[in-house]
Amino acid sequence: MLPLLVLHGPNLNLLGKREPGIYGVQTLESINALLTEAAQKLSAKLDILQSNHEGVLVDRIQAALGHQQGILINPGAYTHTSVAIRDAIAAVGLPTVEVHLSNIYQREAFRHQSYIAPVAIGQISGFGAESYRLGLQALVTHLRSQD
Repeated sequence: MLPLLVLHGPNLNLLGKREPGIYGVQTLESINALLTEAAQKLSAKLDILQSNHEGVLVDRIQAALGHQQGILINPGAYTHTSVAIRDAIAAVGLPTVEVHLSNIYQREAFRHQSYIAPVAIGQISGFGAESYRLGLQALVTHLRSQD
């Protein structure tokens, strides 16, 4: 089983209630279930964490070193503000895919800048919960091509 870390950033615990016109009606629990099912089909094992706290996300990224082979992350608002998360991803050197439910490039101008994208192997946005499944597939494909 391919061990992978899945991180959900701030406010994603409110999915299903929070601005459904932008983020959809699926809950974080349903997204995690979708990911877990997809991971089983891909022979991957997920360690999933949601946190509203930047330092918790940084700590978990650092702890992934030597335990996980890749990271799937929706950093939420930290996408546009967190040099700390960007630096943690760069420091551990694990292949990382950034995902977003909404198309961040069709939204407010401040959301067009991602601090994570330059240290990620790729970014998928705008497909709702499907962004996560597509991101997981892309990450697993990338990791398996490195073998």
